Amino acid sequence: MRRLAAVVLAVALLAGCGREENPRDPLQVAATLEAAKPAASPEPTAAPAGRVLPLGGADAVAVTARHVAVALADPPSVALYPLADPAAAPVAVPLPGRAESLEVIGSDVAAAVPGSGVVVTVRPDGSTAERAVDGGPVDVAVVGGRTLVARREAKLVGVDDRTIAGVSSPDRVLAVGGAAVVLDRPRSAVFDLDPTADRPGAGLRAGDGATNAVADRFGRVLVVDTRGGELMAFSTDPLIMRQRYPVPGAPYGLAYDDRRDLAWITLTERNEVVGLDVAGGEPVERHRFATVRQPDSVAVDPGSGRVFVASAAGEGMQVIQP
Repeated sequence: MRRLAAVVLAVALLAGCGREENPRDPLQVAATLEAAKPAASPEPTAAPAGRVLPLGGADAVAVTARHVAVALADPPSVALYPLADPAAAPVAVPLPGRAESLEVIGSDVAAAVPGSGVVVTVRPDGSTAERAVDGGPVDVAVVGGRTLVARREAKLVGVDDRTIAGVSSPDRVLAVGGAAVVLDRPRSAVFDLDPTADRPGAGLRAGDGATNAVADRFGRVLVVDTRGGELMAFSTDPLIMRQRYPVPGAPYGLAYDDRRDLAWITLTERNEVVGLDVAGGEPVERHRFATVRQPDSVAVDPGSGRVFVASAAGEGMQVIQP
């Protein structure tokens, strides 16, 4: 019965996904679809916690086994900082355009560059490999050995040499076990995705302005609602919202520490980052720190627990040891 219910729901929701602006679409938040954006940060009133390293405007940050990788806006590039000593000089890796996301795949980092129609794989030694991807690639995930690429302009998800249509704005794609979940920012919705299927599965609203998502070790997807000021947790198979927790301050950047079960969330309206314990039935705040201005990106090193917050305003990368 659970599977039948999910299929029925999927048919109803996907019927609305082929239209850009349809007031009858159950996932449409407003008459005009517009993705939520990070709130503009005020001037800081407190000194940032930890250590702040000089850095230009950052679009994304990720942590590998050896590096802290930062996508820089000007010039478009990925800076690889040694994880053992983030204050050391980075290796600068040029990109053909600004990266929208950085995803860790094994020891490499995949940088999706929608403006140039490529996904650039950045290796630990700084060498690169480019893969041309039509339709505005914005995010990458690997599920069961298959590479999934969210292609926003084409309104589909590429799976190796085939495509899955049915999500009007695939902005983030996440590996969750042997399946995936896609985040649609304008509709503020999440969708189940079977990489072997031709269409997405069930879809659910995710607040009023969902922007970022990560998978946790419990098989859930954690989603921040920037407009609504919430953290949500969704289980999969079937797709069900399990938790909603208030996080005031325009939550935006999101990272997950799978050893400590901490969700790190940046609050751009307050120049803060909070660490929430998400292992129980309800999130519990464990940490709160002042940050650099405009903290749009955050990543965490599960080995040490260090948190890296990157400023989109060019005011540095912050290294916090909770």
